[in-house]
Amino acid sequence: MATKVPLLLTGATGYIGGTVLTRFLRRPDVSSFDIRLLVRSHEKAKSIQDLNLGVTVFIGSHTDAGLMEELTSQVDVVIATADCDSLDAAQSTLRGLRKRYEMTGIPPTFIHTSGTGVYVDFVGGKHANSELFDDANPEQIETISPTAPHRSVDLAIVAGDAERYVHSFIILPSTVWGISTGPLFDAKISNPHSVQIPYSAGAALARGRGGMLTEGKNVWPIVEIHELGDLYSLLYDAIQNKHPKAGHGREGYYNAGYEEYSMHQLATSLSQGLVALNRGTNTEPSSFTQEELDKFFGQFAPFFGSNCRCLSTRSKAIGWVPKLGLRDMLSSVQYEMEVLIAKGL
Repeated sequence: MATKVPLLLTGATGYIGGTVLTRFLRRPDVSSFDIRLLVRSHEKAKSIQDLNLGVTVFIGSHTDAGLMEELTSQVDVVIATADCDSLDAAQSTLRGLRKRYEMTGIPPTFIHTSGTGVYVDFVGGKHANSELFDDANPEQIETISPTAPHRSVDLAIVAGDAERYVHSFIILPSTVWGISTGPLFDAKISNPHSVQIPYSAGAALARGRGGMLTEGKNVWPIVEIHELGDLYSLLYDAIQNKHPKAGHGREGYYNAGYEEYSMHQLATSLSQGLVALNRGTNTEPSSFTQEELDKFFGQFAPFFGSNCRCLSTRSKAIGWVPKLGLRDMLSSVQYEMEVLIAKGL
């Protein structure tokens, strides 16, 4: 009987992590995995166990260095989706994976979730002309400032790969949209909503009109949540099958971005949705005032006027074929607002 592949997933109660777990549970070879989850909540851990998904649940936080080091030292694969900015969690994971390598002599696989925010260019909503970062161009990616969002964690993980005790693969989701589905979402264990679109939708509902920073000409790429889940599964297969394009370390960045949207386009769709729902009177968006930016977005306000531009060359080279693009995302906005309204916003 073949030995099962021990795999630890962090962040299973979150939007991306719950989607990744659902995608792996639907794989035809799911019985070949020994899937282990790390969950903070005792209540949610019990709820997951009650679903009888065939997974093992550990209770604790990814920020508990001793626990993470212990759990990761016992697996061949780690998929981290809990917090792309926790350097402590990444370092304790790397220490555990180094121990695993010392025991087995085989570099374990570390699939880390970062974000295309690392490419951010703060332009105040005034234009879309920022550098286009290609995940198949490591020399270009190495020009990114170590102080850029998410970058310190990414660099620590790639440094571990350079020491040859781990093979690192970094997935960088862009603006993730859509409401995720699956057993953990049906049971209200995992969060089914993204961050960026609902943030903008919530602000639009509060002011009765879609808003943008200045002219809203800035752009970001998008990825539908289930198609993002597909990328994790495809990447795992590419690693196992030694796909020639499945690079790791400095050549192990995988952008998850498809088509681009401008903030003006999103704000227009929000305005139109508000009118259709009788929560607004003007189908055209307007610029946020400084008071509104402070109220709705606080310190994150500059991101809503930033550019983030990338190419998913390496991701597509391993077989990722996203199909849901700009039109699909914009048409989903009204439903997102209907969900927020149902919650009392």
